[in-house]
Amino acid sequence: MTDKLPQIYFYIPQNDWSAGELPESINTYWQWQCSINGGRGIYNWTLQTYLHLKADEFPCELVGTIPSEGIVIAHRDSLPDNLQPGAKLLLVCILGDKARHPYAQLHTVQNPREEMLLWPFWKSEYIRFWPQPGLLPRSATRGDRFENIAFVGRDRELASELLDSSWQEQLKALGLRWQMVSRDRWHDYREIDAVLAVRDFNSQKDYSWKPASKLINAWHAGVPAILGRESAFHLERKSELDYIEINSLQEALAALQRLRNDAQLRRAMIDNGRIRSQESHPAKLVAQWRNFLTDVAVPDYNRWCKASNLTRHTFLIRRDLDIKTQGMRSQIRRVRGKITAPVKSLVAQVKGT
Repeated sequence: MTDKLPQIYFYIPQNDWSAGELPESINTYWQWQCSINGGRGIYNWTLQTYLHLKADEFPCELVGTIPSEGIVIAHRDSLPDNLQPGAKLLLVCILGDKARHPYAQLHTVQNPREEMLLWPFWKSEYIRFWPQPGLLPRSATRGDRFENIAFVGRDRELASELLDSSWQEQLKALGLRWQMVSRDRWHDYREIDAVLAVRDFNSQKDYSWKPASKLINAWHAGVPAILGRESAFHLERKSELDYIEINSLQEALAALQRLRNDAQLRRAMIDNGRIRSQESHPAKLVAQWRNFLTDVAVPDYNRWCKASNLTRHTFLIRRDLDIKTQGMRSQIRRVRGKITAPVKSLVAQVKGT
């Protein structure tokens, strides 16, 4: 089928190639990523995906300018808001944790919940984010030791309670050490015995735009995970061995005490994670990307090219209307919520009498 494929491009704007010469192999990607200032999504998604597909001999090309014809895959940050596809161009927007692109015919999302939330005219496909490249799993020489608890991520994505010095003191009292892993060592789990990550203990958000990366990386690294309440984690969960969910600082401490005192539970979680990690093995994600491009993007591209000018124009008008009415719909939902909440409360009171 590959000989019938249209041209498929991964697009990174030319001015973003100035971060240094881009790596040519997925094997050198993480080393290169650590050598530049910041780990932007345009590289983590676009470049990493391109390198994986290239290594699998899938016909695609990395470009610094948007061609006028073919299928173009790009991160949301790389696509100008006013970019509209021409008669022979299909835009595939890698959404990441950004807002939808106004005119991309296709989006890829990193959380199944986000796919459910997109409006009817916004076609999307859920594709798992890549596990941490260059990952070094927990060292087998640590055996059943349980001492080092780590947060692997950006400080701004961690609950304020876990940034306070008192948190370190509470862990010290349990005989544990708290580590905030620097970005250049996000791949190194060799001395980590468990990971803990909560964005906000008080938030009611389900973080539908965030991936399950911290959980999936823990599985690949061979360490138990203690995590906050997020939709991505819930949607991955198949058993209690996948991770321990916490909703307060007290629950975090209780989970750590439980793991510290139960080596059998830790071993069961690690064994379970080893099995679950196979679902996000890079080879599986390469196959998912290949299937998406050949079975979804290519047919959509062919339909777009064969469509009448009126059909394509109508599509763009629909998108314009959808964008312009988003604010109005949000306001209606807020007003409706303010009205229905007291009514529900009153009904509950009446039923209780």
